Amino acid sequence: MVEQFVGTWALLSSENFDEYMKAIGVGFATRQMGNMAKPNLVISVDDAGMVSMKSETTFKTTEIKFKLNEEFDETTADGRKTKTLITCANGKLVQQQTWEDKKTTLEREIQEGKLTAKCVMDDVVAVRIYEKGA
Repeated sequence: MVEQFVGTWALLSSENFDEYMKAIGVGFATRQMGNMAKPNLVISVDDAGMVSMKSETTFKTTEIKFKLNEEFDETTADGRKTKTLITCANGKLVQQQTWEDKKTTLEREIQEGKLTAKCVMDDVVAVRIYEKGA
């Protein structure tokens, strides 16, 4: 089911991302860089079922490797240390990050050939849309 997400995706549009970053506790300077960055999202799966999700920008490249349904420790691009669980259900790749009694959810799905990432923290929702590269 993860196969539909495999590939290189370029950020096309981003809505409300600054508010989302604020809600998860990202500082001003890091938010400024985050707002300017136009990341490529590179998703791959190896033969053992290990998924790699890499975010590449001119500022920073971050990568997480995981197996679906297995919690792991993640250090996010903004420096948070989270317990992260990624599942795949109903065509959505759902990433839940928990830290310091907080929880955020990132839902990725393919809609009309584009990858839509919905970032949710409490009542703040950001939507980022990526298109598949060549």
